[in-house]
Amino acid sequence: MLDAVVVGAGPNGLTAAVELARRGFSVAVFEARDTVGGGARTEELTLPGFRHDPCSAAHPLGVNSPAFRALPLERHGLTWLHPELPMAHPFTDGSAAVLARSVAETAASFGPRDAGAYRRLIAPFLTKWDTLAQDFMSLPSTALPRDPLTLARFGLAGLPPSTWLTRRFHDERAKTLFAGLVAHVMAPLSGFATGAVGLVFALAAHARGWPVARGGSQAISDALTSYLTECGGTVHTGFEVKRLDDLPPARAYVFDTSPTALARIAGFGSFYDGYRYGPGVFKVDYALDGPVPWTAPEARIAGTVQIGADPAEIGTALRAVSREGRAPERPFLITVQPGVVDPTRAPEGKQVFWAYGHVPNGYTGDLTDAIERQLERFAPGFRDRILARATAGPPELAAANANYVGGDIASGATSGLQLMLRPRLTLAPYRTPHPAVFICSSATPPGPGVHGMSGHNAAKAVWRRLRA
Repeated sequence: MLDAVVVGAGPNGLTAAVELARRGFSVAVFEARDTVGGGARTEELTLPGFRHDPCSAAHPLGVNSPAFRALPLERHGLTWLHPELPMAHPFTDGSAAVLARSVAETAASFGPRDAGAYRRLIAPFLTKWDTLAQDFMSLPSTALPRDPLTLARFGLAGLPPSTWLTRRFHDERAKTLFAGLVAHVMAPLSGFATGAVGLVFALAAHARGWPVARGGSQAISDALTSYLTECGGTVHTGFEVKRLDDLPPARAYVFDTSPTALARIAGFGSFYDGYRYGPGVFKVDYALDGPVPWTAPEARIAGTVQIGADPAEIGTALRAVSREGRAPERPFLITVQPGVVDPTRAPEGKQVFWAYGHVPNGYTGDLTDAIERQLERFAPGFRDRILARATAGPPELAAANANYVGGDIASGATSGLQLMLRPRLTLAPYRTPHPAVFICSSATPPGPGVHGMSGHNAAKAVWRRLRA
């Protein structure tokens, strides 16, 4: 009998398996698709030689993850590549605000009236970032805070809506960049704890950047799989689990799946009926005949580029999706251009480029034209560079990854209390009605992102049971 079986070979499932295997437990992973990866994959979606990331592409939470940093992933092939700028936010006048590794450079891009306010916002947390990240990403109950005073101070700053936090800024540049950071989790800017979201992304950039994985995000999943194998674990692909009886006998079962799928497989009935799924995304992967022709020079050297003219435009787009149930005319866009630092992703002189906008959950329309109209505002001539495109709306995303219910790449709404307390209001989020069944997906704290901490935290709960 195995000690543990893990269902789902995404970053969280693989991390949970690694944490158990490296402690001497026998572990097997079962994945429905033919390859491992979940939200960290790389595929040729458009033309031969163009290697795209179907989901996550830039990894501020991955490079800062306490779980990943404790594992020898570099020895197993993972190399982080850092663009000259982690992120840029261009404006229609050809200028840009930036999120640089340097706090001073970032503050200077906001203008003199807001530079000091930004430095004062960041300073109390940056020198204690490693401890803060460990505390923040290990909540609610897997570990006692190492620095409770800093965590409490962070909570005071971050738990109110981001619109409260940005009142300290005078000009639109700082407010717009910060609004874009919050919009990464597809939550209204006025939502609970959205200030914390913006702070986490900013601090992550200053601490260790927003890198891409050399060769694509698949390198993260492959490194985890390689280390798992070294530790004695096994991975079985092409194995869809429809009920618990499909799995071999084990002392514990760990699911890197949506709560909906877990309830169906394990027969939990209505246990997760209160869990909410959030907006979906419409994503376009491009093969380009050269770099994106950004008007702002800063955007040409940034790995990630946020697109939204001002806080009002970003807020309008988020409200259209989350409250009005419609696709926005001017969507807020997150874009990634790995080619600024990784020439292996496309043939010489060419580029891969990735962009998505938010849409209602289950949206079946086509946002391609709206996305490209937005891009043309900040990169005139963009359409002339397109060699091929691959589009994926909510139905396609859900078909490729069952955790993305209705196209929700966060595996659950990141608004209200569910931003932090998920998948239920409980201090034991990784446990289920069955004492031997656990959940470790992004539907559990600390939530979405390629960081493995949900798997790491769930593994703690599992090995405590196994040792008991």
